[in-house]
Amino acid sequence: MCYVYILECADKTLYTGWTMNLEHRLKVHNQGKASKYTRARLPVKLVYAEKFSNKIKAQKREYQIKQLSREDKLKLMGSKKNIL
Repeated sequence: MCYVYILECADKTLYTGWTMNLEHRLKVHNQGKASKYTRARLPVKLVYAEKFSNKIKAQKREYQIKQLSREDKLKLMGSKKNIL
C-alpha cells in the first residue's frame, strides 16, 4: 500500500508527501531526516492520509493536493476521505 499524507508543522504550515510506510515516514520526519522543509519546522503531526494501491496513484494524488490552496487542504482534512 501507498499513502498520501498531510503533516501540520509546529509553525502551523502544512506539508504534503507520499510514502509506502506511513508510521516510519512520520518518525523520520520528526527526527529531522525526511525533508528540508519539515526539518526546520519540528515537531510535525500527521493530520490527514489517504491509502492507494500503488505508487503512481499516490504520486498523482500528492500532486493534486499540492495544487490546492491552504483553505481547500483544510476542507479536505475534515472530509470523510481521511483514513485517520
